[in-house]
Amino acid sequence: MTEKTRYSDEELAEFKKLILEKLEIAQRDYEQLKNELAHMDGNDTMDTSPTFKSMEEGSSMLSREETSRLAQRQLQFIQHLKAALVRIENKTYGICRETGKLIPKDRLLAVPHATLSIEAKNAQNDKK
Repeated sequence: MTEKTRYSDEELAEFKKLILEKLEIAQRDYEQLKNELAHMDGNDTMDTSPTFKSMEEGSSMLSREETSRLAQRQLQFIQHLKAALVRIENKTYGICRETGKLIPKDRLLAVPHATLSIEAKNAQNDKK
């Protein structure tokens, strides 16, 4: 029996559906984070205590930085999902970029933007 070298068009269509669903959610989450960042500048005039105000501004700055990091990660995730869609169109989706072997379907269902098999990922981590 010959080893399978790529996923069938039907399997690629399944992966595409999954990725499009994840992409829609990811884009919605990203927009929400962007909106949060845009509205974090509002200062409340209810508080006039200078001590409380400076503590609140510090906390607000940390919250803004965290939200910014989350937005950046979400944007990166969106880019990875879009790249996976390109690989589906090119029929190279699911092929490990290190070993050239097919990435197991279970891994792709869990991490649909994966470009490395578990063995290649482990080998990469061992080098670090």
